[in-house]
Amino acid sequence: AFDPYTLIRQPHTILRVVSWVFSIVVFGSIVNEGYLNSPSEGEEFCIYNRNPNACSYGVAVGVLTFLTCLLYLALDVYFPQISSVKDRKKAVLSDIGVSAFWAFLWFVGFCFLANQWQVSKPKDNPLNEGTDAARAAIAFSFFSIFTWSLTAALAVRRFNDLTFQEEYSTLFPASAQP
Repeated sequence: AFDPYTLIRQPHTILRVVSWVFSIVVFGSIVNEGYLNSPSEGEEFCIYNRNPNACSYGVAVGVLTFLTCLLYLALDVYFPQISSVKDRKKAVLSDIGVSAFWAFLWFVGFCFLANQWQVSKPKDNPLNEGTDAARAAIAFSFFSIFTWSLTAALAVRRFNDLTFQEEYSTLFPASAQP
């Protein structure tokens, strides 16, 4: 039976929810205040050194991470019903790979946004509009590196537990737990 209290108390679930919130902060900050218009120009430009790729990267990684968090939260709900150890191992291996991948993409995003913010010219934004949002996106990109890295580390630990469980079941089939 599904037990929401047990699900909410698991460290990987907590980290996924935190990562989900961080992704909302990053893409929300960039979408809401990451583009500026200048009265002398007719079109908007990205607050990060007028580089539209920086804003696009932050929004894309944030939105895709948001969706990935939802997918893996659903997998966390479904995980106790998976009876086959091999299927559980596949789910945990995908969790390891996806979490490590997102940790890497957040690292790249943090470096990219921080670099573009550093080389931004003050004359492009004389009223300092959106600077707090730009800094928030950079900060939460940095925090996301750690949440996704920890999620990958917890998935590795979970994988080791499953491997032990499989070996134990093979060696002692009569005393194996379902």
